[in-house]
Amino acid sequence: MAPGSSTSTAPTTVIVPTSSVWAHLVQLWHYRELLVALVRKELKVKYKNSTLGFFWTTLNPMLTLCVYFFVFSVLLGNGIPRFPVWLLCGLLVWNLFSNSMVSATGSITGNGSLVNKVAFPREILPLASVGANLVHFFFQAIVLLGALIAFQRSVAVEYIWLIVPAMLVVLVLAGALSVFLSAINVYARDTQHLLELVVMVWFWLTPIVYPWAQVATKLKENGMPSWLTLLNPITSIVITFQRAIYAQPTYTTTSTGADGVKVVTVNQLLPLEGPWWYLRNLSIVGLVAVVLFIGALRFFTRVEGNFAEEI
Repeated sequence: MAPGSSTSTAPTTVIVPTSSVWAHLVQLWHYRELLVALVRKELKVKYKNSTLGFFWTTLNPMLTLCVYFFVFSVLLGNGIPRFPVWLLCGLLVWNLFSNSMVSATGSITGNGSLVNKVAFPREILPLASVGANLVHFFFQAIVLLGALIAFQRSVAVEYIWLIVPAMLVVLVLAGALSVFLSAINVYARDTQHLLELVVMVWFWLTPIVYPWAQVATKLKENGMPSWLTLLNPITSIVITFQRAIYAQPTYTTTSTGADGVKVVTVNQLLPLEGPWWYLRNLSIVGLVAVVLFIGALRFFTRVEGNFAEEI
């Protein structure tokens, strides 16, 4: 090469080979101890130097319960008997789902030094956020148990077993969206802020503070089928928890007519269907969640090769 000539280095593209989903799952299983360690780390960091510690986990749903009870039962008078139990059945599921997504979205960018220095499946970071919020769920369930005791409510025995598949479905769905959003957030940092708005809207589209039957009735009045409410995947999970734990699909109210005759009205809260109807809906959402989880893993594998440059 002649003296003084300049050379330019062409940019190289690094192609990260993708592995099968099964191999991916096997790898995650091999690193399960790291997943548990990261869950513990996230819990310790959150409550580090906190006097009340894990009590804050139960304090949050209690304060939310007080606010919603005052607004919807005292001020608006929704008429739902034992409203705290009703609210907590849906609120605990929603907190697990939404908090998992929100905290997992920034899990990759928030652990840049770990991502750049240590070799491990990066999907563990968002999944650790889901695991930490699962621990919070069990602590918050103490508040629900206290409400059941205080209001002397018994669960629906023939429906209570549905809690297990409902929990599995919400965890898979939360894991799928958490893995996907954590990867997107590396390249588009506005994802985390946009998600907060989406979560707020999504909450009010889910029958948590109002009954499912209220929306279903409105749809029927406008000539639309009630199953449209189930297009929201969280709805099937929430109403399953409500049917199993709240255990009261209807309630009655008594009013006095113009002629002085007492009128008893039956108000519907939840679908008047058997356990298999709820299980069918959970199965549909579960199948969608599994497909989303597989897709999220594939997407994560394709884009993680440039994480180090973007963080």
